[in-house]
Amino acid sequence: MRNGMYRALSNRPIAQDTYEMILTGDMSFAERPGQFVNVKLDGLYLRRPISICDWDEQTMTLVYKVVGRGTRQMAAMRPGQELDLLCGLGNGFDGNAAGAHSLLVGGGVGAPPLYGLAKRLAAQGKKITVVLGFGRAEQAFYQKEFEALGCPVLFATEDGSLGEKGFVTQPMSRVDYDYYFACGPMPMLRAVYAAGKAKNAQGQLSFEERMGCGFGACMGCSCETIAGPKRICVDGPVMKSGEVML
Repeated sequence: MRNGMYRALSNRPIAQDTYEMILTGDMSFAERPGQFVNVKLDGLYLRRPISICDWDEQTMTLVYKVVGRGTRQMAAMRPGQELDLLCGLGNGFDGNAAGAHSLLVGGGVGAPPLYGLAKRLAAQGKKITVVLGFGRAEQAFYQKEFEALGCPVLFATEDGSLGEKGFVTQPMSRVDYDYYFACGPMPMLRAVYAAGKAKNAQGQLSFEERMGCGFGACMGCSCETIAGPKRICVDGPVMKSGEVML
């Protein structure tokens, strides 16, 4: 865990109520896709956890949805302003576990950490297919970014305005995959887990959970696993399908 100040290079809307912020600063903490940062904001006691979408040696990209005071404050930031971040948090995705054909499934703002994973798997020549789920077309983002990696991208929206009408499990059912990575709301993770189990496919799931401290001290984000309670912020947010209880 590392505390540091990061300067905003850009901060722009990319979909309805969804922003992309690019920050510069010390990136030596970044180890795996799926890790997150904890953002300190003026007038708020608790930091806000935001998944890292992507990073390189000098910058990191955060994609976040505006849902309350903290994220509204972030959306108002201008280039040149700084954010106080706790970095290097969480257990990310293990890309070495990818199978012959891996499926990446993201729901809403669960999609951003999968972009960083897809980028690295594609660079290794891994075969991947991406399935993204949103409420409606105006909430969707990063279609071109995923497609630029050379992988098929399938969509599902609740109202059918982009891709299939329904949920991610529908396009998933037509993909012949042997391993999966998923990030999104709990109902989606349960559905992806069940679909993978029916195919006898193992995977990794990244859990979206409210957090207090973000580094394991408060136990506020604990969940039950086969091995007993684990903390989403430290032992997760990514966990293997064989250890979770869904």
